[in-house]
Amino acid sequence: MSTFRSNNEQNTAQTVNKKALIFGLMSVFLCGMGFSIITPVVPFLVQPYISDPGDQAIVVTLLTSVYAICVFFAAPGIGALSDRYGRRPILLVSLLGSAIGYFVFGIGGALCVLFAGRIIEGITGGSISTIFAYFADITPKEQRTKYFGWVSAVAGVGTVIGPTLGGLLAKFGYSVPMYAGAIITLLSFAYGFLFMPESLDKNNRLTRITFARLNPFTQLLNILSIKNLNRLLISAFLLWIPNGSLQAVFSQFTIDTFNWKPALIGLMFSIMGVQDIISQGFIMPKLLRKFSDVQISILGMVSEIIGYGLIALSALFSFYPLLIVGMFVFGFGDSIFGPSFNGMVSKSVDSSEQGRIQGGSQAIQSLARIIGPIIGGQIYVSLGHTAPAFMGMILIAAAISVMYKRTHVAM
Repeated sequence: MSTFRSNNEQNTAQTVNKKALIFGLMSVFLCGMGFSIITPVVPFLVQPYISDPGDQAIVVTLLTSVYAICVFFAAPGIGALSDRYGRRPILLVSLLGSAIGYFVFGIGGALCVLFAGRIIEGITGGSISTIFAYFADITPKEQRTKYFGWVSAVAGVGTVIGPTLGGLLAKFGYSVPMYAGAIITLLSFAYGFLFMPESLDKNNRLTRITFARLNPFTQLLNILSIKNLNRLLISAFLLWIPNGSLQAVFSQFTIDTFNWKPALIGLMFSIMGVQDIISQGFIMPKLLRKFSDVQISILGMVSEIIGYGLIALSALFSFYPLLIVGMFVFGFGDSIFGPSFNGMVSKSVDSSEQGRIQGGSQAIQSLARIIGPIIGGQIYVSLGHTAPAFMGMILIAAAISVMYKRTHVAM
């Protein structure tokens, strides 16, 4: 068996390394910006290769699913590798792979090239789980939800700037935001290469990696067997399915329903980032003083249900102000659910298992984002443009029930 030196007591008393904190937040900002800068233009990049306009939404959602499939298979292994060799080298490789993926996607020329770009980016798409493990390493256990809130806020700043910048750059060509995403990610890689301190002490690393640890299905079964964690992950899985669907189909939804262009689509995606900033800067600190992580996560899920309802109504009445309000409400729910969920996950294991648990959590999220876009694209075409939003309302209601039962069992 692998051996570790437990450092729970040290972790409780530790102070945050400011240099590590600055790098981590900078990486989150650049990752958020690099990822979101491409979102307004994906349907427009796909359009030249589609003969039937009705198939466009399906292809767009399949591109999202292919990325998620690759992350699903790669994330547990990347998490395990970061537990064995440290966060720094794994994060740098992940960033480099993402930059290459953006560049290939931008080159285009055929649908197979677009899919190749997403596959490359997805295989090295463990940067998010590694970043969360990195923050779990450098922050005291009792303050992690707060610091994960900071991560969400800084990512929000990146996602505010990213879609807006992507929509504006699209005026110079739909591939330009992809190249910009590659450059931004390379800047993050360069910054990390020069300044990133390693966060995982050698005494707390895995002594060896077994094949089972690299198997995403084995990892899923292992983390689902952890007491008080399985219901939490199932609840999040039910929430992530419609969220993945919304993210994949949203650009196509605004094009088909309101005939919007890339700049306006990018501005709408920026609402999510604005909501993150507002929530983490002003609302989350107050919520943390009054409510538990579980209560905050349920509040976030209720807000998402309301947001989905308003998004559906915007399509039924062809009234875009309802979409704007719905995105704000949905964004609020998403912005407070994420930190509370990540805080609960990180507190469920000690520091030596953070890479594994975050990698497993990322794998479950990726599995949901494989299923969500595929289902969302199909029902969007076959049942109507409001169908993905109604699916979100139903599944998140089920997620709340699971979360409530988890709390009741824990008590």
